[in-house]
Amino acid sequence: MKARRTDGSARRAAPSLELVELEFPEGCNIILGQTHFIKSVEDIYEAVAGSVPGAAFGMAFAEASGPRLVRSDGTDLELRRLAEENLMRLGCGHAFVVILSGAWPIQVLGALRQVPEVCGIFCATANPVSVIVARSGAGGGVLGVIDGEAPQAVECEADIEARRALLRRLGYKR
Repeated sequence: MKARRTDGSARRAAPSLELVELEFPEGCNIILGQTHFIKSVEDIYEAVAGSVPGAAFGMAFAEASGPRLVRSDGTDLELRRLAEENLMRLGCGHAFVVILSGAWPIQVLGALRQVPEVCGIFCATANPVSVIVARSGAGGGVLGVIDGEAPQAVECEADIEARRALLRRLGYKR
């Protein structure tokens, strides 16, 4: 078997860095990850829908070869279109976005991690998200994310008690 080669033109110049803001409605959560293979669209849909039946969501996946389309699915057309638009702005092959309404990432992340095509998750949040993208002649790649804002202090005893109470009120701890 021969090794796959390129002419190297895409590697000659150092990549440029860009900050891309993800957009999603107030009260929603967004998940950004990396996957591979066209089967991801249906498998990610099934993972989310099976984890939180009745949840409103939209998801999209950006192909990295062939026709290089953004492919999408979901239960909510507006969230689906937003996922598509985010990926078009991001411009990174094999990235995927899920936008959730009426559900939290903690409810779907385990199922998403079990999808064989999913390589990794960059973030899962309701915070503002800026994605650090490296651009070259071949395309873009996600280097990382800025999720929310910097911390302002270390929690004190009252904060610890409030955190524990919140987890119990939400049903995550007994």
